[in-house]
Amino acid sequence: MIIENSASSSNKKLLGSDVKTLTTKRRAINVLKGIFAVLPLTLALPVDALQVKVTPTNPKLGDTLSVEINLDNPGNGTNPTVASGKNTYPAFEMAPNKYRAFVPTTPLEKAGTRTLRVAGDGQVQNLAVNVLNRKFPIQHITLPPGKAGVDATEYELKRVAAFKALQTPQKYWNGVFLKPNAGRMSTNYGVRRYYNGTFAKDYYHRGLDYAGAAGSPVIAPAAGRVALVGRVSQGFRIHGNVVGIDHGQGVTSIFMHLSRINVKEGDFVKAGQLIGAVGSTGAATGPHLHWGLYVNGQSVDPTPWRTKVVN
Repeated sequence: MIIENSASSSNKKLLGSDVKTLTTKRRAINVLKGIFAVLPLTLALPVDALQVKVTPTNPKLGDTLSVEINLDNPGNGTNPTVASGKNTYPAFEMAPNKYRAFVPTTPLEKAGTRTLRVAGDGQVQNLAVNVLNRKFPIQHITLPPGKAGVDATEYELKRVAAFKALQTPQKYWNGVFLKPNAGRMSTNYGVRRYYNGTFAKDYYHRGLDYAGAAGSPVIAPAAGRVALVGRVSQGFRIHGNVVGIDHGQGVTSIFMHLSRINVKEGDFVKAGQLIGAVGSTGAATGPHLHWGLYVNGQSVDPTPWRTKVVN
């Protein structure tokens, strides 16, 4: 009996030990369950709140790169920026927490992969964008006596440079850009030129030429504020009579060689509004309209802006 009692006592001790072990294991399991219950929430939190989209998807030289940036937690009151090479471009607000910057490309640049450095909300993101090559035609221009070798005046250069550098925060345009003159297009964007037999190094045709009849109407391709009016009488030897429209957010249009100007600086014009007439003032071989579209100071191809909405 004593032996049986001793065995029974021993079994109770063992049973008590098992209960304690099971309790400890259950507690450990409960802790693990708690960890895994919280873990999905932790993983679901945004690792990088800087979301970036670049269009067009297959850009080529002369295109405008549109960089859209979404910030989940903007709070420092500073707009994002986009850098490419040595240049930094501002991003302007399109909607709450949504910004957009334009990066111009030109025929003088090399095709290939370039890095866009997007900075905002204390974060930095580097994006590799491949810009495709594009062949630009060669054109031979013979300027008549009195037109060849004409240099722009210092006043002309300063006024035009200041105009092209505008980066007004407001966006004035809406929808595709209109054709500014009814004439046929005589010279495309990006054409390289020889003037009187001499190759113009580092030159490309910075816009589109329309062979409109002298005196035919020139309209604003998009809404904006008239920020430049220049005349031959003021020293605009190259541009001739010229009108510049600020479309906002670093986008500007310039209209050269006009015979008549119908607007003044400070006017706000709507898309399709008359601004002048075709002429041959300045460095022009005959009546035509030169329309140049500039993005953050660089001449870009206006054609994509005429065929696709950039809002």
